[in-house]
Amino acid sequence: MRNLLNLLFFCLIGITVTGQGLTAKEIIQKADDKNRGLSSQGEMTMTIIRPDWTRAVSMKTWSKGKEYSLVLITDPAKDKGQVFLKLKNDMWNWIPAIDKLIKIPPSMMLQSWMGSDFTNDDLVRESSIVIDYSHKLLGKETIRGYDCYKIELIPLPDAPVVWGKVIMWVTTASYDQWKAEYYDEDNHLINISNSYDIKKMSDREVPTKIEIIPQNKTGQKTVLQINRMQFNIKMDDSFFSQQNMRKVK
Repeated sequence: MRNLLNLLFFCLIGITVTGQGLTAKEIIQKADDKNRGLSSQGEMTMTIIRPDWTRAVSMKTWSKGKEYSLVLITDPAKDKGQVFLKLKNDMWNWIPAIDKLIKIPPSMMLQSWMGSDFTNDDLVRESSIVIDYSHKLLGKETIRGYDCYKIELIPLPDAPVVWGKVIMWVTTASYDQWKAEYYDEDNHLINISNSYDIKKMSDREVPTKIEIIPQNKTGQKTVLQINRMQFNIKMDDSFFSQQNMRKVK
């Protein structure tokens, strides 16, 4: 009787438990923790692909926990020196060419970042896939040779999120975010994200190539290549400041 009551309890509160005893939320937490680390510093190249042209953007990135992120554009020359900062719930853009610091409002979090298929929200992780969504295990599927948990993420009421729903596939063996589908509030599929090329970076193996493919724009996608990444390095909160945006190199 007690086991039956426990089963009913889990069903009622919407928690899905895997065979290993992990809930859907715990799987997402493991994937998010692995992707972030306590802190990180890296170098990446983003390639924006369009039917008639291709453009590459190189950058350095720093992050600490879920509240601090900083991105420095290092190439091309016309964008070099631009800095993007997430400080808790706020986001800024420093543009040295016009000596101006711009605060990016929440209403622009879904806007394209640097002309790519990534959004401002993707850049600084304004929303949290752990905190801002409910999680439901839909089952397991094999995606590009990896067994994955398939998990549905639905935004909580009043959560600061830009998507109406996310379906995410997380590898069962190593908790990598391997694929994701992003839907708008009308349940239309907008973007698909695919990860590739798992390699050793610092103290862990992570996917080093991420593709964002819009579903309504033929011949268009954005590819993010992680060239170098270190995790769990010592970093003071003061590094993530408006003052440092003007000095970081």
